[in-house]
Amino acid sequence: MKTSNPVLARLGQAAERERAAGYAQPGPYGQPGYPQQHPQQQYPQQQPYPGGYGQPVAPPTVTPMTIDDVVVKTVLMLAILGASAAAAWVLVPDSLVGVAWIGAAVVGLVLGLVISFSRMANPALVVAYSIIEGVFVGMVSKAFETLYDGIVLQAVAGTFGVFFLMAMIYKARIIRATPKFARIMVAVMAGLFGVMMINLVLALFGVNTHLRDGSPLAIGFSLVCIVVASLSFVLNFADIEEGVRMGLPQRYAWTAAFGIVVGLVWLYIEILLLLSYFQGDD
Repeated sequence: MKTSNPVLARLGQAAERERAAGYAQPGPYGQPGYPQQHPQQQYPQQQPYPGGYGQPVAPPTVTPMTIDDVVVKTVLMLAILGASAAAAWVLVPDSLVGVAWIGAAVVGLVLGLVISFSRMANPALVVAYSIIEGVFVGMVSKAFETLYDGIVLQAVAGTFGVFFLMAMIYKARIIRATPKFARIMVAVMAGLFGVMMINLVLALFGVNTHLRDGSPLAIGFSLVCIVVASLSFVLNFADIEEGVRMGLPQRYAWTAAFGIVVGLVWLYIEILLLLSYFQGDD
């Protein structure tokens, strides 16, 4: 079965090369692990060999990724992100909140793009992303909580509520990640990302596009982003299932967890913004 996710497809190809290389490892003293003079002969892949002198050796086994691996890595990433956010909230003085906010956003964006388009799973980069993104989330949360008491707890509850709702919807197969659905979602997310980047640049030059000022347009834009961020979990869940079927090595669970955490952070920020629009001026 082919996946509609180009990044996952590249990861699958890399995993296939790893497994193929695993069955071509030479034995001791230059002896081939599996004789090549009889290509039509089939050798059982699951049988261990002693690997002594002059004996063929078993190929190195690669532990495949499971759903549980992804769950564990996702929880670990969220724990790191939460600890980093709490530390930034406490340690960063109010005068530096804006600088830390912007700096973490830029570094997190760069790391996110590197991880997304990398052919190899890199746990160190994923953990670094969790730490940096935690600083970003902590600074944003501190700024909003200072203005609107209790808004952070509401946004956290809403974020995880939507996530678990989408998990149940996906499990019930109410929404399916068909190739057409995937293409539309990728196009819409790319478009929203482009609009947000343009809006950010214009805001730096003092131009107000009314996408983030609490106006009816801003409310509508946040609602669209919340819906798209929620639906992006359907793609995440489908990619994880496909990765398990493709037999991706266990370390790729970090990449799968990364995709979920990115969606959670995006959803949290959009819910936080939407709630702030209805807080009034008090």
